[in-house]
Amino acid sequence: MPSSATASVGFAKPNPPHAPKNGLDRYFKISERGSSVYREIRGGIATFFAMAYIIVLNPIILGSGVDKFGHHLAGGQLVTATALTAGLTTLLMGVIGNVPIALAAGLGINSVVALQLAPKMSWPDAMGMVVLAGFAIMLLVATGLRERVMSAVPLGLRKAIAIGIGLFIFLIGLVDSGFVSRIPDAAHTTVPLQLGANGHLDGWPVLIFILGVLLTLALIVRKTPGAILISIVAMTVLGLVIDAVAKVPAASWGLTVPKWPGNPVSSPDFGLIGKVSIFGGFHQVGIVTGVLFVFTVLLSGFFDAMGTILGVSDEAHLLDEKGDLPGMSRVLMVDGIATALGGATSSSANTCFVESTTGVGEGARTGLASIVTGLLFILSLFLTPVATMVPAQAATPALIAVGFLILAHSIGDIDWSDFTIAIPAFLTMLMMPFTYSITNGIGVGFMTFCLLRLAAGRGREVPVALYAVSAVFTFYYLMPALHLT
Repeated sequence: MPSSATASVGFAKPNPPHAPKNGLDRYFKISERGSSVYREIRGGIATFFAMAYIIVLNPIILGSGVDKFGHHLAGGQLVTATALTAGLTTLLMGVIGNVPIALAAGLGINSVVALQLAPKMSWPDAMGMVVLAGFAIMLLVATGLRERVMSAVPLGLRKAIAIGIGLFIFLIGLVDSGFVSRIPDAAHTTVPLQLGANGHLDGWPVLIFILGVLLTLALIVRKTPGAILISIVAMTVLGLVIDAVAKVPAASWGLTVPKWPGNPVSSPDFGLIGKVSIFGGFHQVGIVTGVLFVFTVLLSGFFDAMGTILGVSDEAHLLDEKGDLPGMSRVLMVDGIATALGGATSSSANTCFVESTTGVGEGARTGLASIVTGLLFILSLFLTPVATMVPAQAATPALIAVGFLILAHSIGDIDWSDFTIAIPAFLTMLMMPFTYSITNGIGVGFMTFCLLRLAAGRGREVPVALYAVSAVFTFYYLMPALHLT
C-alpha cells in the first residue's frame, strides 16, 4: 500500500528500522521490523481478545458430537484442552517462527472431527487421525514440498488470498456479532442472509457492535495508537453496564455474556490430555476410508494455514520483494506440530487464525506478540470466566476494520488486465466468504488459474507444483461423487 493510503486509513505502519537495543530486541528483530515492545504487547492482547471466543466455541462444537459408541467429550475438559493447546502452539510460533500469528483449534476442522470422524469410531481414534494429519504436514515441511507449493503461487493469487481473507473475516465479524444472520428457512426467499436475527436490527448487543465499529474506525482515522484494543475494552465495559442495567437476555449476546463472574478463578481439568489412539481408527473404518479421513484433515489445515500465513505476513510487511516469508519453513513446521498437538490433547487440529490480523492492525510485527497471546491463553486456564467475558459484539468490530484495511492494502497489486490471473484472483477472494472457507477459495483459484493458462496457450508458465495441487483439489471435490467419503 502506498504511504499516502496507509496514512489515510491509519493502519499501523512499521517505523523505520533501528539497531537492536538489547537481547530481546535482537532475538525478535523488534527494531529491525520497525516495531516496539509496547506495540507487540498491545498487538498480542488485541489478538487474544479477538479470538478468545474459541475457548467457548470449540467445546460447543466438539461437545455436540457423539462417537460410534455414544460417548460425548466433557465440556470442562474441552475448555482446558482448547486453552492449553492454543497457548502452547502460539508460544511455539512466537519463539520458533517469530511472526505475530496465533494458533488455536481450527474452525471447520473441528466440525469434520465431530461430525464425520467421531461417529464412525471412538473419540481417541478420531483424534489419532488428527495426529497423523499433523505428522503428514510435518513430513511435507521437512521435505520442502509445502514451502515449494507456497513459493509457486503467483503474486496476483497471493494478493487475492489476502483479500479473500479480509472479506472472510469481515463476514465473520458481521455473523458473529449478530449484525447479519442466516435465514433458517430460506424456501420463501432467495436471500441467504438477513439483518439481525429477524430481518432488522434490534437489541442492545447489536448496538454495542455498531458503536464499536464506529469507535474503531474513528480512532483509526485519527491515527490513535491502540485503536482496536481501546475499542474492545470500551465496548466490553459498556456491555457490562448495559447488561446489568437493562437485564439483556443471555441468548441475545450469543456465546459470551458480558457479566462479571462471581468467581473469576477456575481449576483446569486435564482429563482429555493424551487420550488418543494413533491407528485405532483404521480398525474401525478400514485403510482406504481412514487415509481419506486423514487426507481431508490435512488438506483443510494445509491450505487454511497457507492462506492465513500469507495474508497476515503481507499485512505485517514481513514478505520479501519476491512475496516470500523469510523463515517460512519454521512457521510451517510449527503449524504441523500444532495440528498433531491438537489431536494429542483432544482439542482438534490447531492452526493459524485469521484474527491475528487484529494484532497486526495494532502494530504487531514479531513473535513477541504471539508470546503475549500465548501467555494469555495459558492464564485463561485459571481465569476462563474472565477470558470469556468479552462479548463477540465488542471484539468483532476489529474484524470489520481489519477486513477493509487488508483490501485497501492488496487490491492494487493484482494485474486486472491479465484475465488469466484476474479471473482466478476474483474467484479466490469471493469464494472464501461465500463458502465460508479459506481452503475452497484457494482450491477454486488454483484450478481456474491452471485451466485458463492452458486455454491461453501459456501452460508452460504454470509451475508444476500448482498443477499437482490442482489435481489434488480436483480429486478432493470429486470424492463425494465417487462415494469415497
